[in-house]
Amino acid sequence: MTTGLRHLAVLVLSLLAFHVPADAQKWALSSNVVDWAALATINLEASFAPARQWSVTASAKYNPFTYRTSSKQFQARQQTYSLGVRFWPWHCYSGWWVSAKAQYQEYCMGGIFSVRTEEGDRAGAGIAAGYSLMLHPHWNLDFGAGLWAGKKWYSVYSCPRCGMLLDQGKKGFVAPNDITIAVSDVF
Repeated sequence: MTTGLRHLAVLVLSLLAFHVPADAQKWALSSNVVDWAALATINLEASFAPARQWSVTASAKYNPFTYRTSSKQFQARQQTYSLGVRFWPWHCYSGWWVSAKAQYQEYCMGGIFSVRTEEGDRAGAGIAAGYSLMLHPHWNLDFGAGLWAGKKWYSVYSCPRCGMLLDQGKKGFVAPNDITIAVSDVF
């Protein structure tokens, strides 16, 4: 499923890049500072504005890191892919916005707040809202927050190192998502 979502994201970005004329202020690339602060999660979002009040987004997050101390191990490993749309009441890349998206995540998180570790896959849909502050004609500072919900297939282990299985299965979830303070390059 991960490979399929990667191919879909590459296909959408390729179609947008090669079949739509590139006009000024129609594209944006952004990176979320909050994700970088969350154990160095590498992230990038690409956006295209096909209309004055709408933009189409594709984003990816990746964190392969496991941190170890002499007595503790913790991680927030993930690869997350999403495709979505944003509505801008005034015009794209300026002012308030609301968004909806479909998202897939493969994750392994644990040892941060408790010794328990959970890993698995999540798929679902999310909504978010925020504000884009124009700093310069080509630079924005974006603020936002959202929620996502869906289904997860998971396994829970007693600790990050020992691997003793406590629980596994499938169930629905609702979680915060897209806590955003992002720097955007609009072109």
